[in-house]
Amino acid sequence: MSLSDNHPAVKRRRSQLLNHLLAFFIFAVVIVPVNFITTPDNVWFFYPLVAWMAPLALHTAYAMGMLDRRP
Repeated sequence: MSLSDNHPAVKRRRSQLLNHLLAFFIFAVVIVPVNFITTPDNVWFFYPLVAWMAPLALHTAYAMGMLDRRP
């Protein structure tokens, strides 16, 4: 059974996902300049960003209800 968009669990999942996305973007905005200030000849900022995308994708699937058990 699918939950409605107004269900508290759905709202909580979306809120948690929004917090996760916000943390990702803040981290990205910080890490890119840090990379180019500290080691401009070595571009490494995309490694932690790509590593963070897998948990972010799983969190998105969870927030959308794609990981819920179905009867």
